[in-house]
Amino acid sequence: MSAAGRSAAVEKMRDEGVPEAAVHAFLYAYDQLEAGATGLVSDRELEPIGELPALDDLPDAVDADALDRTVVIKLNGGLGTSMGMRGAKSLIEAKDGSSFLEVTVRQVLALRRRHGARLPLVLMNSFSTRDDTLRALQSSTDLMVDVPLDFLQNREPKLRVDDLSPVAWPSDPGLEWCPPGHGDLYTALVAGGMLRTMRERGYEYAFVSNSDNLGAVLEPRILTWFAARRLPFAMEAVTGTASDRKGGHLARRRADGRLVLREVHPAGGRPMLGAEYVRGRPAILGRAVRA
Repeated sequence: MSAAGRSAAVEKMRDEGVPEAAVHAFLYAYDQLEAGATGLVSDRELEPIGELPALDDLPDAVDADALDRTVVIKLNGGLGTSMGMRGAKSLIEAKDGSSFLEVTVRQVLALRRRHGARLPLVLMNSFSTRDDTLRALQSSTDLMVDVPLDFLQNREPKLRVDDLSPVAWPSDPGLEWCPPGHGDLYTALVAGGMLRTMRERGYEYAFVSNSDNLGAVLEPRILTWFAARRLPFAMEAVTGTASDRKGGHLARRRADGRLVLREVHPAGGRPMLGAEYVRGRPAILGRAVRA
């Protein structure tokens, strides 16, 4: 490992026109990797969260103004490579001949009709999923409102294991790149200008979920609860079942009291830190999930 690999990666990203915000995010992760950070977290570092607020305990009132200032963001950059797929997961059939994307569109349009809200559906696509997904949405003319249908996830170079330098694949240069993952959401929103566009159109809240999670539907009562408390972030959680092979569990870090999501690495079965959340108020627990 050397400074040469780091510099080569930065040069490659800038030559490709990757936004500076994404370059800085990549360098932060690169430096952690080079320093030996593993992301592993042990049981002794965590403590249980305890009871969470429950959906059933929320009032039925709906804040119509907050709903009209909300965007539904679906993370649509995945190709389903862990399942042997090569295309966008959202385009495969999910139920009764309809794809995940088609069901999601119907869910959003139904919420619009029920509550009279703008409620845009916005996809965070990757360079691998954008063309096919937008082509599939061409017939959904009633889906468009006052913001674009998608924004593009950033890209970062794949690295060699031995010296952390960018890989070279002359016969297929596209294989030299990969999307950064769902954690790129905030960087991509800012770097691509979508956040600015949303704010200019009066949007203040975002409901975010994976494009292949049909159980993740915006619940207006949760939004009302969230907006009334002026929270910066809330995560909706459900009780896991035997079929939940992926994902993780919420816990509180003993060192600073922050909420964390600990996941299991698919290759080694080791517990890893998946994401960090704001101190204090956790999410709603007890939401029913149906496809």
